[in-house]
Amino acid sequence: MKDVYQIAVVHGDGIGPEVCAAAVEVVKAALGPGCPLRFTEYPAGAEHFLKTGQSFPQPTFEACRAADAILHGAGGLPGVVYPDGTEAGLDFTLRLRFELDLYANIRPIRLFEGVTSPLAGVKAGDIDYVILRENSEGLYAARGAGALLRGEVAVDTLVQTRAGIERIVRKAFELARQSSGAPRDGVRRVTCCDKANVLRSYAFFRSVFDEVAKDYPDIATEHALIDAMAMHLVLKPGHFNVIVSENMFGDILSDLAAATVGGMGMAPSAEVGDANGFFQAAHGSAPDIAGKGIANPYGTILSAAAMLDWLGRGHGDERLPRAAEQIRRVTEACLANGLLSADLKGKSSTAEITGNVCDRLAA
Repeated sequence: MKDVYQIAVVHGDGIGPEVCAAAVEVVKAALGPGCPLRFTEYPAGAEHFLKTGQSFPQPTFEACRAADAILHGAGGLPGVVYPDGTEAGLDFTLRLRFELDLYANIRPIRLFEGVTSPLAGVKAGDIDYVILRENSEGLYAARGAGALLRGEVAVDTLVQTRAGIERIVRKAFELARQSSGAPRDGVRRVTCCDKANVLRSYAFFRSVFDEVAKDYPDIATEHALIDAMAMHLVLKPGHFNVIVSENMFGDILSDLAAATVGGMGMAPSAEVGDANGFFQAAHGSAPDIAGKGIANPYGTILSAAAMLDWLGRGHGDERLPRAAEQIRRVTEACLANGLLSADLKGKSSTAEITGNVCDRLAA
């Protein structure tokens, strides 16, 4: 337990500053006057790149590495790219993942009361699972390391290691043990999502998954190919409890999954390693609505709650998980009472949602 926790805040681009500020305000309200978190802002992102030629300054990286946790808004802007066509604003997220070894990208997918799913006949409580995305290797580890030859041939390499697969799979089983099981049948299960029927790298992922699974006889296991999984998340989302996958597949699946529970504004994420934690909503910077006051802050608010959980567990500080649970309860109540942003077909502004959440926390 610490007297003070240093939180590096990087607002980023587009709606990032709006949703990040909302999350900070909510955390302060949940913890009250004695809030032990100290928030310090640092620059990074596409806007910073346009101003300075750097998207992720070294001092910001050093501050993030030294902080107890990192809270981020959103990164990237359309058209702000490097000469090779890759986005300049993504350096912040990707460099933190790889250099701080934030190997576990935890993306909870839950349909809340008051939020309408595009899936017919699906109601609150029917969708409640976690996508666990391996975050430190896979295809994305090739960023900046592939080859582009004479403008004719481009190559990126998919990297899977036994150590990397083992630790993400164990994390999946531990999450399943801590859960209440799948909504449809209450079974605690881990689903391995891959493309093992075509590529050796994914067959290797599956084989290591099966080895680790032997250490968790109390948890049900199954396999699903990535193409079939895209269908399953639409047709039978209540079947799933924890899904574990390679980096790119987890990225794609989590966007599809978010669409079933109200969209990317309802998609929190926690990216954690053994020593560092990085927390942001899974949505992008949405520059088309930036500055209009209508951004959905719930994803970032729920990501901040995950930050409190992670800090509390790591430091034996019960204040922080209690505050996280309060934030989730209040968020659930606000949604159920119709406090919905424009992306949820509501009329509440970012400020109205944030104010209502804070007022309920203070009551």
